[in-house]
Amino acid sequence: MVEPITRRFVESIERYVRDHSIPMITFEKGQRKDDIANQRRAAFTHDEGVVFVGKAQEKCTVYRTEKRHNPRTHKSYAWIVKSTALVNHYYFYCLDRNFGPFFLKFCSYFPYNAKLCLNGHEYAKRQLENRGIEYQALDNGILSCTDPRRLQAICDGLSGEKIEALLRKWLRLLPHPFDARDRQAGYRYQLSILQIELSLTQVLDRPVSGRIFFEEVIRENLDVGRPKQIQLIFDRWVTRGTPGPFRTRVITDGVIPSLHIDYKGTRIKQYHKEGRALRTETTINNTRDFYIGKSLRNLPALRIIGFQANRRLLQVEQISHDCLLSEDAFQKVNRPIQVASQRASALRFADPQVQALWSALLLFQLLPTGFSNRNLRENLASLLGLQAADLTQGRMTYNLRRLRLHGMIERIPDSHRYRLTDLGLRTGWFFTRTYSRILRPEWPQYSPLSPLQTPSSAAASTNSIKN
Repeated sequence: MVEPITRRFVESIERYVRDHSIPMITFEKGQRKDDIANQRRAAFTHDEGVVFVGKAQEKCTVYRTEKRHNPRTHKSYAWIVKSTALVNHYYFYCLDRNFGPFFLKFCSYFPYNAKLCLNGHEYAKRQLENRGIEYQALDNGILSCTDPRRLQAICDGLSGEKIEALLRKWLRLLPHPFDARDRQAGYRYQLSILQIELSLTQVLDRPVSGRIFFEEVIRENLDVGRPKQIQLIFDRWVTRGTPGPFRTRVITDGVIPSLHIDYKGTRIKQYHKEGRALRTETTINNTRDFYIGKSLRNLPALRIIGFQANRRLLQVEQISHDCLLSEDAFQKVNRPIQVASQRASALRFADPQVQALWSALLLFQLLPTGFSNRNLRENLASLLGLQAADLTQGRMTYNLRRLRLHGMIERIPDSHRYRLTDLGLRTGWFFTRTYSRILRPEWPQYSPLSPLQTPSSAAASTNSIKN
């Protein structure tokens, strides 16, 4: 039953190419498909259509039949099994009036899987051109635009419904493995999300200064790939059963460095785009890393996860890079404070317990849902070399109250959770860094995200982190 469908599908592709005078190229091993596509698109004179069709042998998942025998009657019968095979795939490289360049890849063997690959930046460029808005292009991005608000609205408007409409439009135009009767019986393609990249591009006024800043950011954030930080960036618990590895990698291409952070099948990458912009992009290769299905209707939820991860990482890098406090702000924190009729004691810089409190707070710097009294108590007890039960509820309430009155934390409305303010994050970074580098020079490798150990609590703190 399957072989006639395969033969008919391949014949329809060859006939379509011949009837429309479309070039067909056989990709060679090691050949970059994108380079060929860019060359062909440069010579393409229409605003919409199939630029060329590429053919390549690739390994994929297929279903085969194998002969089995009934153990009682010994008669043979066919059985369907899942397998892999090298089969021909056909790439349709196209241009669309609304989406720009994209490609559709079909497998020529049952079950005829297909892949749609498109670029949101190219979609944005086409929409700007259709609306007559002037812009300056950046490779895989926008360098400048006369109406940035309109551009942002265009990017936000790229929805699953528009992507679905693009697929249905071109399935009606291109050769199809399923005829009308098959489609009426329910054999239709359904879009799912195989991979999604969500990026934030910040164009720099002074690229040289931006490069210097980024290299310092890399040095200061080499521990951001640790499980403790990863679970805050993505708002997901990391346990011993969570697939790894958890790492921070600095990869240098020539003299251009890039920062890579891994979490399960997801990766955050930061690098300089053409020396003109800082690109932060989160690539989700498996939506189920975040307990979200692969259906296209989950696109809004994935956008939230990716963009929040980009923003949190940038926020921490920004504040950690420039966490200096003015003398007035420093003195204010080190003195008692009165807000209306409420009084709060000072957060004295040289107090080891205050330093432990700041180190515990910085563990929650990226958590969008904030932290609770219990979360803070467990981490603070570990840093002080105590058991969580040894820190009373009243003592923790006292610490939270003076942090709140000093403006270092704020309570999340309609909850019993708190989050660090920008002032609190900056103060925490300044206090812990200065304390470790000036007052405690025997800790040259101290990080604000590492345990604040005293001679009496070092063993207990280390054991708690391992557990």
